[in-house]
Amino acid sequence: MSALAGKLDPRRIQWRATWNTFASRVLRTKPVESMLDSAVTGTGAHGTRLARVLSTVDLVSLGVGSCVGTGMYVVSGLVAKEMAGPGVIVSFIIAAVASILSGVCYAEFGVRVPKTTGSAYTYSYVTVGECVAFFIGWNLILEYLIGTAAGASALSSMADSLANHSISNFMITHIGTLNGLGKGEQSYPDLLALLIALLVTVIVALGVKNSVGFNNVLNVINLIVWVFMMIAGLFFVNGENWDDGRFLPFGWSGVMQGAATCFYAFIGFDIIATTGEEAKSPNTSIPYAITASLITCLTAYVSVSVILTLMVPYNEIDADAPLMEMFAVHGCMFAKYIVAVGSIAGLTVSLLGSLFPMPRVIYAMAGDGLLFKFLANVSSYTETPAVACVVSGFLAALLSLLVSLRDLIEMMSIGTLLAYTLVSLCVLLLRYQPEGDIHGFVNFLSEEQSNKKKEGVLAECEKDACSPTSEADERLKKLIGPRYYTLRIRLGLPGKMDRPTAATGKTVTVCVLLLFISIFAFCSFIIFGASYIGEGRWWALLLLIFFIIFIALLVIVILQQPENPKRLPYMAPCVPFVPASAMLVNIYLMLKLSAITWIRFSIWCIVGVLIYFGYGMWHSTLEITARENEVHASTYQRYDQGVDEGFCGFDDDFYPPTTDAWAAPEGGSGPAQPPQAKPESDGSSPKGAGRTVADRGLAEEDPMDF
Repeated sequence: MSALAGKLDPRRIQWRATWNTFASRVLRTKPVESMLDSAVTGTGAHGTRLARVLSTVDLVSLGVGSCVGTGMYVVSGLVAKEMAGPGVIVSFIIAAVASILSGVCYAEFGVRVPKTTGSAYTYSYVTVGECVAFFIGWNLILEYLIGTAAGASALSSMADSLANHSISNFMITHIGTLNGLGKGEQSYPDLLALLIALLVTVIVALGVKNSVGFNNVLNVINLIVWVFMMIAGLFFVNGENWDDGRFLPFGWSGVMQGAATCFYAFIGFDIIATTGEEAKSPNTSIPYAITASLITCLTAYVSVSVILTLMVPYNEIDADAPLMEMFAVHGCMFAKYIVAVGSIAGLTVSLLGSLFPMPRVIYAMAGDGLLFKFLANVSSYTETPAVACVVSGFLAALLSLLVSLRDLIEMMSIGTLLAYTLVSLCVLLLRYQPEGDIHGFVNFLSEEQSNKKKEGVLAECEKDACSPTSEADERLKKLIGPRYYTLRIRLGLPGKMDRPTAATGKTVTVCVLLLFISIFAFCSFIIFGASYIGEGRWWALLLLIFFIIFIALLVIVILQQPENPKRLPYMAPCVPFVPASAMLVNIYLMLKLSAITWIRFSIWCIVGVLIYFGYGMWHSTLEITARENEVHASTYQRYDQGVDEGFCGFDDDFYPPTTDAWAAPEGGSGPAQPPQAKPESDGSSPKGAGRTVADRGLAEEDPMDF
């Protein structure tokens, strides 16, 4: 017991060495060469192969389908009725801005490490570190898990609405209700949602090309129904629904709260980034598909919200099936059933879009050893991570059985917003790191592109690989004119030939971390201290001004550091302003969510901490490789090391003086003789070091010498 107490004595613990060991584990990065080898050999990053069959159109279809379904048919009516009224249009636009800011950062993150699966998880593992990567992946699993359950629950609610709520009444009558799974209200066990989730799981597990083909068919149906709603709805619009202050009945606070919920409607474009290993040309298709899907979704949401709020007063909107009931209110029943077909197609493709990337993130994390290894098994028949598909689909089905749709929607946004914030933070960090820190990415891109015919944007990027002048600088130069250089000098901006160093990279790292903390504190203050700011309290205004100035100074300091001149096939514009703005908007929307959502999210994060520090850190492939190298280095020895000294370390008195009996007569010719033993040159030589092998052989021939 005393020995154990002595080991645990704080004075005897080497704190610095312990901290360095811990930091090296949580910040270790995955070598990009492993993905380069997989790209060359045609296998995945874990020695298995995923089929590369997805074109840019397929990626856009996946992105749009994963967003539009639940967002258009459920979220629009829910936010319009309970949070923002017709101001839901503005809420969608604000949420779209946040998504686009994060989307451009996602696109750059994607082309830095292409041909990978696992989305932001894999990118951050290669660029930032293992601990950050785990929590990004863990939050993405939460996003897809809840999204799948919400899609199944929404489909069940739609079917229940078409059946005049007979399904829910039957469940409540014959099975009963559940209490306390959401905010304490009673809900029934949704067996239909369970069956829907399991059915879609089977479809996804059958293979990527099969599921994408099914996805494209449903998207076409959804598009036709959307066009029908836009044309048919024009015959029933009423401008009085926006008059007399009815456009913003809940004020701007309701609009911002609605924007936080509307962000749910844009969650899904990151599915495009998760399929990098299955895309034919990830360098070009990922950025284009992300941008196209976000613009398409914004157009669909705004147009539907305009028609919905002009056809029906916001307080009369049906929250369960708003788009179907808006035609039923006007007696147009055939239109209701046409919209019902589109609702089923849209919600199914949204469900498919949520379930499709979840097993791929689990597959990537399990392959790296951060989750249990059996989850990384890939079916040789379907070329999909079948085990991860089954496990994730079963968990989503169980969640849809027990939790109501409204609670699922509230739970979904927070983890995704945090993941998007970390992605923006990582892009901001990587832009200002010295060449040695990101050299692997450039080599990776160059090696991959050398296998193809260089044309179009890729050839142009390779041609301008070392060009320090960005397109943003050229545009700014044309906009400002001759004052451009004066402005650069006054702001202390770096010159064209300046390159980042280890010192400037460390400066940016410190500034980015301070920026994240400052933005979080600033958003918390303007949300929870809004009443004090509105009353004009001097200390509140002073604190507000301090936050604004401090954040601006941090951005200016980052701007004064030189960027890495290497060019990628796609780069986020206006760095550091775009990533900083994405962090600001995402953190603000996170803090607008309810307290119960933060409690649920905290529980999820605690589970993730236990898994990572209890299992993932010790079973990581990087940890196993490091242990193997350490064992190999400790057991490897030169076989001749120390042998001569051990066997021949005797005193010189044991060896009799040798004569020159074997030497040939001077100047004579004779057969070659063994070489003469050389005496030791001085007394400082080790014992036996001056003797030759012949001497030792003679000594060993006579046992009496010993």
